[in-house]
Amino acid sequence: MKRSDPIRVRCDYCGNPAVLVPDTEVYRRSYGGSVWLCRPCDAWVGCHKNSKRNIPLGRLANAELRQAKIKAHAAFDPLWQAVAERDQINQCRARNRGYAWMAKQMGITREECHIGKFDVAQCGRVVELCRAVIAGKQPAERSA
Repeated sequence: MKRSDPIRVRCDYCGNPAVLVPDTEVYRRSYGGSVWLCRPCDAWVGCHKNSKRNIPLGRLANAELRQAKIKAHAAFDPLWQAVAERDQINQCRARNRGYAWMAKQMGITREECHIGKFDVAQCGRVVELCRAVIAGKQPAERSA
């Protein structure tokens, strides 16, 4: 696929093509972007805000997966944010370190490691890993 080719998104649940709609169709307020939506499955994914090609932020998510992603972010985000504060680094760098740590823990590549790409089981694993760090059962590496 060339950069000039249009993005095509298919639903992971039913296989139908998703349609690009304004974000107000699925969110209570506008975030200034668009979402890819599969109406039959009520599954959607947001787009990178400044993307002229409407590149999806991850995979389409139904209600179950959306809730799993919310829980994964609630567990993971405070950890990388604490690293940013502790190490006095910017949030982008801290988040990238966090994802590198998570990839290592999950046995996947850094490129595969993003909550937006995860399924329900992987989101659950993120929560487990983060809880273990908080409980002191899993050391958070200095580079995480």
